[in-house]
This record gives sequence, structure tokens and C-alpha cells, in this order.
Amino acid sequence: MPVPALTVSALTKHTATVIFVHGLGDSGHGWKPVADLFQADPAFGHIKWVFPHAPERAVTANMGMVMPSWFDIKSFAFRAAEDEEGMMETVKTLTQVVRKEMEYGIPPNRIVLGGFSQGAAMSLLTGLTQDLDLRGVVTLSGWVPLKHRFKGLSSAALDTSIFFGQGFNDPIVKMPLVRESLDTLRDAGFTINNDVVKSTDISYNVYNGAGHSTVPAELEDLKKWLKHVLPQ
Repeated sequence: MPVPALTVSALTKHTATVIFVHGLGDSGHGWKPVADLFQADPAFGHIKWVFPHAPERAVTANMGMVMPSWFDIKSFAFRAAEDEEGMMETVKTLTQVVRKEMEYGIPPNRIVLGGFSQGAAMSLLTGLTQDLDLRGVVTLSGWVPLKHRFKGLSSAALDTSIFFGQGFNDPIVKMPLVRESLDTLRDAGFTINNDVVKSTDISYNVYNGAGHSTVPAELEDLKKWLKHVLPQ
């Protein structure tokens, strides 16, 4: 069964794809303005954007309310209890979305998978543990879930470029969890740097004053990074 998603077609010949995964309670429509913003720059005309929609499920940490969610959040402490089954279901879903782009003729080194918050966590888990050989992974206000699955990553996974953007004042995904996540990636074999346009390892960017949301400076840095990893 096809994965429900919003698609924004490339404006010129389609030679690269960005798959972007929304956060809790949102849908793919919530991130279409980013595609519109980036496509205003001719340097992004060749990129197709895919925004998958999460299924609805009860979320324990939100008093059991049913809402779009990629997995059950049992606690906003995140590490207290992880919904591994739900997360791995989403990994299968996102892998299917990636494979579909390959069927369209886009090689994995021309595909970037990314997301915000929940979607960022799932992008890291999918993009690095499934041997997809992707060009890059984007995590905005995200964290590394299921740390045990990041041990023994393949050499192809360790060649994946990562853009890691984080608000310093994020009240949901707090800095200690971010630092722990970076330690997990460092232990796996990645190098952390603060160079936005370096096309290898992790480009780590912290935005002072930013909370659990994207800010214009972050989007500008992401544009620079995408131009570098997915050139025309």
C-alpha cells in the first residue's frame, strides 16, 4: 500500500529528492512552505520534495489523545520508555518511501531524508541503520532514538552527511538529550563539526534563543548545506 504523502514536484528535471518527516500532531502539509521557500531559489529547481503523513494513534504522554504520530511517546523524558515497535514500523514506512524514489530512477546518493522532532528521530533511525546509502540526513530539533541500534553502523552509513540543527532553549528536546545523541553518533564513528557546508560527517548548528521550532537562520544554514550535498 502506498504511503500517504504530499509531493511537491521538481521545477526542472528531477535529479534529487528530499523526503521530510513532520513532528507530532502535524502532517506533511505543515512543511510544504519550506519547499515553497527553497524552490524560490533556482538552485533547488531539480529537487522533488516528499512529505509523508503519519498515521493517527494514541499518544500516552498527551493523556492518550489520538493524533498524527510516528510512534507512541510514553514520556517526554523520551529515554524513560521507548516505543521500539512503533518506531520500527515507521522505519519500514520511511524505507518504503525511499525505495519508491529509487524506483523512479533517483540513486540513493541523490536522496536526503530529514525531519523535525519526532520526524528527525525517525530520519536518523531510518537513514543510518537500514543501509540505504543516502546522501544525507537532516535532523531539526531531534534526537537519537533506540541507541542500541546505532552500534556497528555500516561504512556506507558512516559516509552519510548529517545536518543537525537545534534550538538552545528548546523545552521539549533539551540540550542534555542532544549532547547525549551527539555522543552516540560520535561513538558510532561520526565526526562533529560546526561547518555548515562541509559535506561529510555532522554539521552541528545551535541557535541561541530558539525553542522547539525552526528559525530563519536555521533554514538559511540548511539551504547552504543542501546546495552542497545535492547540487544541480
